[in-house]
Amino acid sequence: MTEFVIPPPLKFLMSNLKSIVNLQLNNENYAIWSLQIYKLFAANGFEGYLTGSLAHPDKLEDHADSQLWRLIDQNLVSALLSTISPSILPYILHLSSTCKIWVTLSNRFQPTNRSRVIQLKSELHNVQMKDSSMNQYLAQIKTLVDNIAVAGSHSDSQDILMYILNRLPPAYNAFKTAIRTSQLPISLDVLYTLLCSEEINIQSELQRETNPSSNHIALYANNRGRGNYIGRGSYRG
Repeated sequence: MTEFVIPPPLKFLMSNLKSIVNLQLNNENYAIWSLQIYKLFAANGFEGYLTGSLAHPDKLEDHADSQLWRLIDQNLVSALLSTISPSILPYILHLSSTCKIWVTLSNRFQPTNRSRVIQLKSELHNVQMKDSSMNQYLAQIKTLVDNIAVAGSHSDSQDILMYILNRLPPAYNAFKTAIRTSQLPISLDVLYTLLCSEEINIQSELQRETNPSSNHIALYANNRGRGNYIGRGSYRG
């Protein structure tokens, strides 16, 4: 093997793989893992080893090419294995090539991903604020949206906006009407800010309704303490 020189792109891939693909494949992140792996392999000219389009040379006269192909492929196999969590490794340890590992993982995880996307979107559709604070409610929605993206799907921002509004309690009805009837588009970041401000306003209104006479009592006590003097030595409260 001393006659073979490892291609510089392969050296770069092997040296920088962990810093570029900084997560290990598990049962929940196949979509983002596979995208990162494919982009890195393609950027360095090795996507054919993943897809099988760059097949192993079988002809006897291509012995040198066959040896070089195997050298590259086995290094790529090692690279893939280093990005796969221990719980997944038993399913592919018996496989001998980059393509076989790639196809096996795809067949195993893509149907699971579709089921997970359906489950997550159902949770997003049914999420409710209930007794949560606004920050907790919005964080719950963001977590679901992020997990949907990790599973390989996409959530439209307008759909997310409607999910958020639909599950707000009745105290936010006026706010929801204002947003829905607005002629101007609104981003999710702006909506988040407005909702947090509206929460503060609603809480203030509830406090005033709970203690409607507190201000009047305080004012009466203040005036009574001042008194009202009439003439020398006379006092009327």
